[in-house]
Amino acid sequence: MPPRRNQRAAAMSEVTVAFPRPAMILRLLAGRGAFRLGVQLMPVTLAGVWDADAFGLYASTVGLSMWLPLVVNAPEKAALKALPRCRRLAPQLARITVAMSAAPVAVLLAVLAPVMALASDSEAAAYLAAAAWLACTGLLMTLCGLHRLYGRAATDALAFAANGVTVLAATAVTWLAGWTPQFHLTTLAAGCALVTAWTLAKLPKAVTRPERRLRRRGLARRLAHSTVLLGGSEVLDTLSFSLVYLALAVSGQVAESGTLYLVLLPATAIVQLANYLLRMAQPGTSAWLRGAGRAEGDARAAGLLRLGERLGLGFAVLWSVLLLVPGTRELLLTGIGRWVALGGLALLVLALFLIARYAVHLLENTTDRAAAHTSTTALIGVFAAGLLAAALAPALGAVGGLTALALAIAARAGVLRRTQRTYSTEH
Repeated sequence: MPPRRNQRAAAMSEVTVAFPRPAMILRLLAGRGAFRLGVQLMPVTLAGVWDADAFGLYASTVGLSMWLPLVVNAPEKAALKALPRCRRLAPQLARITVAMSAAPVAVLLAVLAPVMALASDSEAAAYLAAAAWLACTGLLMTLCGLHRLYGRAATDALAFAANGVTVLAATAVTWLAGWTPQFHLTTLAAGCALVTAWTLAKLPKAVTRPERRLRRRGLARRLAHSTVLLGGSEVLDTLSFSLVYLALAVSGQVAESGTLYLVLLPATAIVQLANYLLRMAQPGTSAWLRGAGRAEGDARAAGLLRLGERLGLGFAVLWSVLLLVPGTRELLLTGIGRWVALGGLALLVLALFLIARYAVHLLENTTDRAAAHTSTTALIGVFAAGLLAAALAPALGAVGGLTALALAIAARAGVLRRTQRTYSTEH
C-alpha cells in the first residue's frame, strides 16, 4: 500500500471528537430522515390496510417493545463518552461495544425463526418480530455511532437510508398483498438485519478483527458499568411509554393503543432526531463537561429541570380543574374536542421530554455519580408513569395515558433537580 494510503487508513482509524461539518450533518439528517419518513408513513398506510384489531395488535407490539432499541443501543452512549477519553484502548472498547449490542439481537432473531416457522399467525410471533426489528435497529444505531467516531459518518447516512427503503418496500408489499402484522414485522426485522450486517462489515479492521486478549483487565466490566449508568436513564424513560400501552392492553382498550401510537408518531420522530443530534455532539460535550465546563453544565441542567417541574405543576392544576367540571370534561373526552386534547397533550409531553432529556444529557456526561442520579430518578419516573397510567388509562383511554406521561416526566424532573442540588451542596 502506498504511503499516502497508509496515512489515510490510519487517519480513518482514529477516534474523533469533532462535531461533523454542516455538509455532513445534512447528509446524516437526510439518511436518518429517509428512515424516519418510512417509519412515519408506515402506520398511516397500515391503518388503511388492516382492521382496528390488527392495527391495534401492531401498535401494541411496537409500543411495548419501543424500549428495546435503547437497551441494545446503550453501549454506544458509553462508548461515545469513553472512547475520546482513552484513545489508546479505543479498538478494544469498540469491540466490546459491538459485542454487548449484538448479543440480545442474536438471541431474539434465533427465537423468532422457529416461532415464525411453527406459529406464524400467533400473537407471540407478532411481539417477537417487533422486538427483533426494534432491537436490530438499536444495533444499527450503535454501529453507526462507531462509524461516526472513526470518521466514517457517510456510512451512517447510507445505512439508515437503506433501512428506510426497506421499511417503505415492506409497507408497499403489505399494502398490495394484505400481509398480516406478523409477516410485515418479520420482513422489517429481516431487512434491518441485512443492512446491519453490511454496516458491521464496513467498520475498521481494528474493530472487527478477532481479539486475542484484553490489554487491560476489567475493561468489559467497566464499560458495562458505564453502559448501565448512561443507558439506564433512556431505557427507563421509554419504558414509561411502554407501560401506558400495557395499561391500555390490560384494560381491554387495544384500539386506544392505535390512537395513542398515531398521536405520538410526530413527537417520536422529533425526539429521535433530538437524541441523534445529542449523540453526534456527545464526544465533544463529554470532553467539555469533564473540565471547566462542568459548573456551567450543572447550572444549565438545573434551570431546565426547574422549568420542566413548573410546567408540570401548572398543567396538573389546570387539567384537574378542567376534568372536574362536567361540561369541560365531556368536551375534552368526546368528538373533536378529544382530538384537540390529544394533540395538546402530545405537544406538552414532547416539550417536557425534550427539556428533561437535554438536562439529563448534560448531567450524565460529567461524573458517574451524576449518571447514577439520572438513572435512579428515571426509575422513579417509571413507577410514577405506571401508577398514573393504571389509574387514568382505564377511564380516559389515550387521554389518560398522555396525562400520566406528562405528570411522570415533570415529577422525575423535580426529583432529579433536588437530588442533584443536594449532591452539589455536599460537594
